[in-house]
Amino acid sequence: MKLAVITDNTAALPDCIQGHPDLFVIDFPIMMNGQTYYEGHNLERDDFYQAMANSSELPKTSQPALTELDDLLHQLEDKGYTHVIGLFLAGGISGFWQNIQFLVEEHTQLTIAFPDSKIASVPVGLMIRNVLNWAQNDLHFTQIVTLLQDQIERTTAFIVVDDLNHLVKGGRLSNGSALLGSLLSIKPILYFDDEGKIVVYEKVRTEKKALKRIVELVKAFAQTGDYEFSIIGANADEKVAALHHLLLENGFADQFELAQFSAVVGVHLGPGAIGIGMTPKMPMSFTNC
Repeated sequence: MKLAVITDNTAALPDCIQGHPDLFVIDFPIMMNGQTYYEGHNLERDDFYQAMANSSELPKTSQPALTELDDLLHQLEDKGYTHVIGLFLAGGISGFWQNIQFLVEEHTQLTIAFPDSKIASVPVGLMIRNVLNWAQNDLHFTQIVTLLQDQIERTTAFIVVDDLNHLVKGGRLSNGSALLGSLLSIKPILYFDDEGKIVVYEKVRTEKKALKRIVELVKAFAQTGDYEFSIIGANADEKVAALHHLLLENGFADQFELAQFSAVVGVHLGPGAIGIGMTPKMPMSFTNC
């Protein structure tokens, strides 16, 4: 088996798999001020937040071109790959995952799995790291897909945003419009549900209380199994540091990866958003990178 893994630029990839020869990345574009941008090509993350702050309209994102993925699959066939796993932005917040399923039948020379990650950012990167490690350890393709699906089903994230307008106007928050009238009196905690949709988990009064509540939720998760945790911000370094400190104060070991949401995810969450991802540690995978 020669396995290729494909993802998109919303995944936060661990350093240990950056540039891996069997890993391929396609890009979600950002449209802003009449221009199209691709993070890491003609747009850097810090510049994006400054440009978004100066823009009169909220930026928009689009799906990668289906032809780009189709062409890549043809290239993988030509390079001798036999199997492909694609992990992309959650199907609950992007139609890309659903729209690409027909390609599985179009490329009969490849054995392809496109599971719905149901998540974004660091957790997706950890899934990809595990898939590459499992392949290196000579697990059969069906074993890899089974382990991956188990990891997907037991992964989630909690999020607190500064401004729900980004999620509501982008259509990424289920029933979010009902909250807009009460934003001054609540700070909702959001999470990825079982379908990979961003929904309201709980309503609290202030951001300080929201962060304390997240610590309680992380404690509850930690009691149910062995997890990898990541604290992820959207131009919110001070909040990331504050939540990290709060977790350490509450007895957690310093086991949290600190990361940044991609600019594409930042479009929908807005600046100042902070999240914590929780993904189970899986058998036969390395977690020290």
